[in-house]
Amino acid sequence: MRWLRRRFPALLMARRNIGRTKVRSVLAALGIVIGVIAIASLGMFGLTLRYQITENLGDIGNQVTVQPAEDNSAVFRTISEREVREVRRIAGSSASVVPIQQMSLPISFDRGPPSGRFVLGVESPGTVYEARAGTIPENFRSGVLVGATIAEENDLNPGSSILVNGSTTRVRAVLAPGDSVGFLQSESAIVVPSTTFDRRGYSEVVIETENSQTANETAMALREELNQRRDRFSVSDNSQIADQIGQTFQALNLFLIGIGSISLLVAGVSILNVMLMSTVERRQEIGVLRAVGFQKLDVLKIMLSEAVLLGIVGGLIGAGFSILAGMVLNHYVIGDATLVLRPGNFLYIGLAFAFGVGTSLLSGLYPAWKAANERPVEALRS
Repeated sequence: MRWLRRRFPALLMARRNIGRTKVRSVLAALGIVIGVIAIASLGMFGLTLRYQITENLGDIGNQVTVQPAEDNSAVFRTISEREVREVRRIAGSSASVVPIQQMSLPISFDRGPPSGRFVLGVESPGTVYEARAGTIPENFRSGVLVGATIAEENDLNPGSSILVNGSTTRVRAVLAPGDSVGFLQSESAIVVPSTTFDRRGYSEVVIETENSQTANETAMALREELNQRRDRFSVSDNSQIADQIGQTFQALNLFLIGIGSISLLVAGVSILNVMLMSTVERRQEIGVLRAVGFQKLDVLKIMLSEAVLLGIVGGLIGAGFSILAGMVLNHYVIGDATLVLRPGNFLYIGLAFAFGVGTSLLSGLYPAWKAANERPVEALRS
C-alpha cells in the first residue's frame, strides 16, 4: 500500500473522493454499467444469431458442385470414374469428394401407392451425413437412408420397410438435420446405394472443403483445369452466399453496437455532471491543494483518476453481467450456454469495456481542466 501511495498518490486521493459521495458515484457508475451491458449484449446477440443461421444453412458455403455442362444434344451426359479421379486430384487430399447419382424413382410408404421421388445414390454417405437414429453403414450396399422430415411424415424408424423402385427395402438410418449435399438438405433426402441405379456414371460430384474461401479457390482451379479446351463441366460454389451472410451480420452487429453506444453517451453526460458538481463543491479543497504546493498537473491527475475509476468499476461490473446475459442467450437460442466463451464474444465485451472507460475519461476532461485552472486565492475565498 505504501508503494502504491508513493507511485500513484492521485489514484488513492481519487478513490477517497469517490467514497465521500457514494450515492452520486454509484449512479454515475450505473450509467457505465448499463452502457457496457447494452453494447456487449447486443454484439453477442448478433453473433449468436449469425451462428444459428449458419448452422441452419449447414455447410453449403463449404461445398463445390461439379456437373456435366449442358449442350444442344439430347444425350444425357454423366461424369465418368476417370473424371471423378481428375476432380479428386485437383481438389487435393484435404477435400472430401463425393460422387452422386440422382434419379426420380417410384417410392411407396406404408403400402400406399408409389409416387415418383427424387433420390440420391451415394457410395459412402457417412462422409457427408450423420445419423439421428440408426447407423449409416460404411459399406452401403443395401437399405435406404431417409431424412428426418420424411421419417416424421411417414412414421419411419430404423427397421421400417418401404418400397423403392418396386423392391422392398428397410430403413437403415434416419439422417440428422443440418447436413446437405448440393442444394438438397438432409431433412428431405432419400439416399440409396449406387447399385440401385442401372446406368453408369454420376450426375454430379460434390466437394466439401474446410471453409468458404477454400471452396472458392477450389472452384476456380476446377474451372481452369477441367475446361481448358472446351466447357465440359459446370462448376458452382456457394462461397459468395456465405460471404454475403457474413457481411450482412457484420453490418447488423455494427448497427446494434451503435444503438448500445447511445446509453454510454448518456452515461458520459452523467459522469460529466458528477465531476462538474464535484469541482464546484470542492473549490476550497482544490484551493488548499494548490496553496500547499500541488501543481495544475497534480489536480488534473486527481480529477481524471476519479473519472477513470468510475469507468473501470462500471465497466467490470457491466462485463460480468454481459457474460451472464450471453450465457442465458446462448442457452435459449442455441441450447449451449458455454458458447458464450467464443473469442468473438470476448471481442465485444472488451470493446464495450474500453468504450466505457474511454467515455468516462472524455467526460472527465473538462471538469478536470476547470479544477486544475482554479486560482488558489479565489477558490479559498469561495
